[in-house]
Amino acid sequence: MAAVGALALARWPRLVAASRPLHVGPPSWAGHNRWSKVKNVKGPRDTARSRLFQRLSLMLRTAAREGGPDPALNAQLANVVEQCRAKNMPKASIEAAIHGAERSAAAAARLLYEARGPGGSALLLEVLTDNPRRSQQDVRLILTRHGGTMAEGARHGFEQKGVVRVGPRDLQGHPVSLEAALEAALEAGAQDVCPDEEEEEEEEPALKFICETSALRTVRERLEASGLRPLSAAIEYLPRDRVTLPEGPREQAERLLQALGDCPDVVRLYHNIQ
Repeated sequence: MAAVGALALARWPRLVAASRPLHVGPPSWAGHNRWSKVKNVKGPRDTARSRLFQRLSLMLRTAAREGGPDPALNAQLANVVEQCRAKNMPKASIEAAIHGAERSAAAAARLLYEARGPGGSALLLEVLTDNPRRSQQDVRLILTRHGGTMAEGARHGFEQKGVVRVGPRDLQGHPVSLEAALEAALEAGAQDVCPDEEEEEEEEPALKFICETSALRTVRERLEASGLRPLSAAIEYLPRDRVTLPEGPREQAERLLQALGDCPDVVRLYHNIQ
């Protein structure tokens, strides 16, 4: 379970700024990929990458329809393009998705589903779909099959935070040391920094800087100005507290998260499972 990252964090010192503390957090997982890292339940990587590109294409089309096709004038689109590049999505595919927004018959709806999983765990699902009724039925069926249920109020177990993901190497191609990451976090105004363990296929995990939502743009700009390489910047739901599940419910939760992660309309999955 990302033992190497955890051991490395254990050696990270805790720094205190003049006006507020900055702590180095343990690796945190927003989505289902953490479970695939544990027991290798992912399918072939090419299939996963194809599914990822499909989701990113939908996000590009939606952002372009909502704010225009020029990333220079559309901050949301610019952020999605940045994510696409970080995932090595071909330039031609990015441009095709943006231009495809003009030909799209209907805009995709943005939805947030609240759910409960095995052991009383809480889940939030961000969904992009052109058919909300179908998506809700698909998600409800997956939850029912794996011991979960739609549940209002689950979002109260989460808080919105700004999250800036930064590459493990700086703009000069040098590895980012712990000391450099901590110094950059303090100077940028971030509250927390930890390895991002979501992508099992990355040998070097990115760094995740946490900040207040109102400071997201400023923190991203300051991190880049310090020589780091931002991969994405977005407002995400982070769990207030985490729950530890016994073996049975844990295995059931693993299957649920994998199934939800395979749902094409689910673009982001958050949970509070330790």
